[in-house]
Amino acid sequence: MTAFEEFGVLPELGRAVDELEWNLPTDVQAEAVPLILGGGDVLMAAETGSGKTGAFCLPILQIVWETLREVASGKTSSSTSSSSDYSSSWTMSYLDRGEALAVAPDGLRCQSRHFKEWHGCRATKAVHGNGAYYYEATVTDEGLCRVGWSTQQANLDLGTDQFGYGFGGTGKKSNNKQFDDFGEPFGMHDVIGCLLNLNSGEIKYTKNGVDLGTAFALSPQQRANAYFPALVLKNAEMLFNFGATPFKHPPPSGYISVNETKKSNIKVNAVNSAGSKTSNKPVNNAPQAIIIEPSRELAEQTFNQIVKFKKYLEAPVVRELLVIGGVNVKDQIATLNAGVDIVVATPGRLEDLIQGGYLALTHCRFFVLDEADGLLKQGYTDMIDRLHRQIPKITSDGRRLQMIVCSATLHAFEVKKMAEKLMHFPTWVDLKGEDAVPETVHHCVVMVDPQKDRSWENAKRHITTDGVHAADNVRPGINSAECLSEAVKILKADYCIRAIDEHKMDRAIIFCRTKQDCDNLERYFQTVGGKEYSCVCLHGDRKPQERKANLQTFKEEKAKFLICTDVAARGLDITGLPFMINITLPDEKSNYVHRIGRVGRAERMGLAISLVSSVPEKVWYHGEWCSSRGKNCRNTQLTDVKGCCMWYNEPRYLSEIEEHLNVTIQQVEKDLKIPCDEFDGKVTYGQKKLNAGSGYQDHVSQMAPTVKQLAHLESQISQNYLKNYHKAK
Repeated sequence: MTAFEEFGVLPELGRAVDELEWNLPTDVQAEAVPLILGGGDVLMAAETGSGKTGAFCLPILQIVWETLREVASGKTSSSTSSSSDYSSSWTMSYLDRGEALAVAPDGLRCQSRHFKEWHGCRATKAVHGNGAYYYEATVTDEGLCRVGWSTQQANLDLGTDQFGYGFGGTGKKSNNKQFDDFGEPFGMHDVIGCLLNLNSGEIKYTKNGVDLGTAFALSPQQRANAYFPALVLKNAEMLFNFGATPFKHPPPSGYISVNETKKSNIKVNAVNSAGSKTSNKPVNNAPQAIIIEPSRELAEQTFNQIVKFKKYLEAPVVRELLVIGGVNVKDQIATLNAGVDIVVATPGRLEDLIQGGYLALTHCRFFVLDEADGLLKQGYTDMIDRLHRQIPKITSDGRRLQMIVCSATLHAFEVKKMAEKLMHFPTWVDLKGEDAVPETVHHCVVMVDPQKDRSWENAKRHITTDGVHAADNVRPGINSAECLSEAVKILKADYCIRAIDEHKMDRAIIFCRTKQDCDNLERYFQTVGGKEYSCVCLHGDRKPQERKANLQTFKEEKAKFLICTDVAARGLDITGLPFMINITLPDEKSNYVHRIGRVGRAERMGLAISLVSSVPEKVWYHGEWCSSRGKNCRNTQLTDVKGCCMWYNEPRYLSEIEEHLNVTIQQVEKDLKIPCDEFDGKVTYGQKKLNAGSGYQDHVSQMAPTVKQLAHLESQISQNYLKNYHKAK
């Protein structure tokens, strides 16, 4: 029996883990695996490289496989699957609705008695592709109503985001929080006809059979979405007719009832369909687990781990899919249609597939957010909320949706807020606590002062800088802020080479602030020359195939240096690196810990060097006002006047990092020599700590008396046992 099997892990998984030479579970695995197997929501934080991917992948694989086996053996109920919804009548969804909105048993009447809040609902099915469609909604009680069409992405509060289109009783049309006069008000007993023409891209409304005209024009891109009948109510009630019975006011020529929609033009609501029970029987495009990663590299790592873990899981086979950008979406759709149980995805492509109706959430048992703090900082909070709303919270066999959140720190405000909102009494597995520097990392800073070090003035060869000062007078001999800023950019590249030479670095990860800085440093290394400075670059503008190849080249040690941004390197599984260089300090304190976490892992000593400018440095900062989002941008005005530059104050960031970590980071001179007495001269970076403490010879002599006493006690126990044994006879 392997150590993992003692936690309840299947022998087949234990065998695969054993082949990976994971002899013992890590701390986070020992804590989290039993909790997830037990059915609970789990929040976990641990150092990068601590095995948290295995901590959630192993139990998820086990539960998914066990569910598939139960279905295959016929132990689960065989109630109607969602595939039957194509032939059943259209209704409003029991599950895709607000908490204070009721749906009648026939699914055609909706009511909300909340006086202050709006509560909405979507239908069980949507139309997509082409055609022109019609349904009727009758106001059956006093109150406020808004009715129309929405995509799966839309809020239930119809018309308040860009994905929903509503017409309200006050005579207003609404989309994306914009309410404009349209038609005329309606109320009790009025019949509103809702028309959607996907051929011409029009959404229209009628009132008691009278055409009110076009309310919304859809772009070709918007026409590609699937549209659900939808409504939102405040202390009101509405009755729907989707065409199963005669309409009070027949649709205009060229329109058909949604009930007559061809099967090929129907998409089923991803939040389950009302009126039919969902079985555990697998639906090809409805995975049991969805794991979201902030980057392609992390998604690929997690996917590859799953492939390794499931090696011996057979009859049935667990099917997994990697959903990332840069890969032919048709291939991903084909794989989904063939059947998938676990999806590992980046946010953008995942939502594209869900919105297009190619990936359903009806059978999702596990919703996993890896590097959640990174996802939230990248702006995916709303998307996570939308997906969570769409996933059924209870399966047909009574099992609750399990949500697993991994984060660099559980103490981040955004992570806490999300956990309180979405998770069901989660258990915290916090093996990291507040941010701290690992004991195996020696980190220091080198101040780059262009006023004291004037070598940049006479440099025959220097780095191509980012162009921020292309229009400024930055000639040598001038001490303007712009000139010193440009000097810092030149000196930092030089100091980076000095650090490599001084410590004879043969393997290091180098962090730059922007993608352009990465490209410039890569070219500078190539200019400096040869295999001694061989490098590869990793950032978001590089093509996925190139990023993958570059990362593999570095892992295989065919290149000495990996130059990257924070986003590209987050969570990368690169263990045991001896060196890390910060060309620029990050403005996020937690990212400093992320960066230095690349080194000093697996009981290896690491050296992290940060190059810190003593003067303000002008840098690019492309906000939402930048139409090109930085591509070929030349707007060097400051952000306070809608420019794309800012002054970067590294001493301030250094102070914040020290305060955050409650440490004073050692400063070294520009010669980059690190004082050896810190470790008594016994450390070689990248190797295990040798001769630490008393040294093994002294250690043996110190332990000898205790070992002798233990041997004596063992002898006494044996003698006492024999005496008692003979007395008993």
